Parts: sequence; structure tokens; C-alpha cells
Amino acid sequence: MSEALVLRDDKDGVCTLTLNRPDKRNAIDRALFREFRAHIRDIEEGVGDARLVLITGAGEHFCAGHDLKSPPHADALGWLRQEMLIVERLTKLRQPVIAKVRGTCYTGGLELALAADFIVCGTGARFADTHGKWGLVPGWGLSQRLPRRVGQAKALEMMLTCQPYAGEDAAAMGLANYCVPDEALDAKVAELAALILGNSRHSNAENKRLIYDTDGMGIAAGLNHELMRNAGFDPAVRKKGEPIAAAKRPD
Repeated sequence: MSEALVLRDDKDGVCTLTLNRPDKRNAIDRALFREFRAHIRDIEEGVGDARLVLITGAGEHFCAGHDLKSPPHADALGWLRQEMLIVERLTKLRQPVIAKVRGTCYTGGLELALAADFIVCGTGARFADTHGKWGLVPGWGLSQRLPRRVGQAKALEMMLTCQPYAGEDAAAMGLANYCVPDEALDAKVAELAALILGNSRHSNAENKRLIYDTDGMGIAAGLNHELMRNAGFDPAVRKKGEPIAAAKRPD
């Protein structure tokens, strides 16, 4: 039996999904994407006890993007829509999502990273949008998520020049939340995960929902949404009457 193209590992509330084509810099083909889709559905349905999702790549790279050597799907537009919807479902998971990036994070890989709530990278990471080198345009949301991360002018610069940016550049422009030396990457991601997991699962999920649901709203509409669509307090925390950390609760 061939090895899984997406590996899942659950430990201490963290569900790690690892793209597993290291010999191809974890380039995404349809077989890999089907496995990724299955894992996202499992997380949505509560398989396992994932309180945080970590996306990474096997070996020295995060993801080189789509595997352009893969034959096109007979229904190219229909398949692209399926891919786009699954990437959007990654963003909308109730769990916080971290993309841990080392090495190459290009094009489709960049789109996948942008669907995460946090991007943490090493100094050796390289980010680029190379759609223009291949006569392609984004289909996984890059034209929407990239300018929201880095601003319109910087997004156009990345998209129209197709040039790579180092990890430190990514952090400086706001694309990455943190950039650390490559040897410190695992520790930084673990530190961030621990900070998030130390707080209420309920609050984390609802804070994330409010941020994404009100994206693009005016302040008045956003305030009304926060009030009228508010999920209220975590009853388990209120009952204890003390902060999560003091109560030593896992969620």
C-alpha cells in the first residue's frame, strides 16, 4: 500500500496535517487534494479531539503549489470550484489554524497558507505567487486573501512580479505573523499553539467566527452583528468563576 499523501497526527489537542510528497516539494495533485479534503471533513465532523489545526509539509518545504505535470481534469472549472470550497472550509473551521512554513511556499501553496489564521515561518522560507509565469490566475482565493493580509499595493507587487520573498520580508509586510530562525520554528509554533490552547475553546471559535463573518462590513453593521450574533459566555468557565489558566482546564 502506498504511503498517505496527507498525514494526520493528533497530540495534546493539536491536529497536524502534513502534505506528504517531499520529493515533489509537496506539490498538490488531485490525489493529494482528495486526501486533504477527507481530513477537513473529518475535522468538521469532530473525528478526533482537534482543538487546533496545524498545516505543514514533509521534508524541507511547505508546498510548491499545484503539480503542473498532472493532467487536467475533464471538468476543470468544476474541480477548481471544489478545491476553492475546501480551502474556504479550512478557513471556516471552528478550530484556529496555523500554517508552519519552511522552504518553498509558492502559488497554490501560498494560497493554502493564506487560508490559515496564522502563518509562522523560518528565515529560510520563500514566498511567491508565480501564477503569471505560467499564464494562470488564482483560483483558491489569493486575489482576495493576499491584499487583506499585506495591502493592495504589496499584493499587486507580489502577483505581477512573481518574485520570491524571504521569511523576514514576509513578516515585515504582515504576510507571516512570525519569522524565526529555521532551527527555532518548531518551538515557536509549539509556543503559539500553547498560548491559544490555554484559552477557552468556545471563545477561540466564536472570536474567529466574528472576525471572518464581519470582514468587509462597515463599523455600524459590524457592531450590530457582534451584538445580535453573539454566542455568549462559556458556561463551564462561568460556573468555575476563575480564568482558564487558574482553573487548569484544557479547553
